[in-house]
Amino acid sequence: MTAKNLSIGALLTAFSIIIPISFGAYLKIYIPPFSATLASHVPTMLAFLVSPAVAAMVGLGSALGFLIMLGPVIAARAAVHAVFGLVGAMLVRKGLSFEKALILTAPVHALGEALIVMPFGFNLYTAFVVVGIGTLIHHFLDSVISVILVKTALRSFFNQEKIHT
Repeated sequence: MTAKNLSIGALLTAFSIIIPISFGAYLKIYIPPFSATLASHVPTMLAFLVSPAVAAMVGLGSALGFLIMLGPVIAARAAVHAVFGLVGAMLVRKGLSFEKALILTAPVHALGEALIVMPFGFNLYTAFVVVGIGTLIHHFLDSVISVILVKTALRSFFNQEKIHT
């Protein structure tokens, strides 16, 4: 991993920790037992454009932020960010567009979060419909934010040179 990728990864990890801690009260959608913090997936999604290792690292940072703020069940769900981040970054590395990688990782993300809550006593309906479908919707909302950021504010940052290692 290059120093540049490590630095970008550190910044994105900091954002993935800060978003649930600092903005959770303002950006949180709570439909019991489902909760979602708008923009919480954005750092992991942006990390698709850096490298698989960075994307996994940012996803784990997200789990830490949610552990601090909301406890172990939400943190376990957020740990799935490392998985979908790794998959998304690998897809981008293989040449898929950022947008296609976001679409293809949506079911991985939703299914992962639905499965991870089962040991915590969630029934099938709550796990797969409430958490799974809720996560799918949240993934697509954060995908829109991520695409807008990459195509506007971060365009020159991510397009200056290939960031992949």
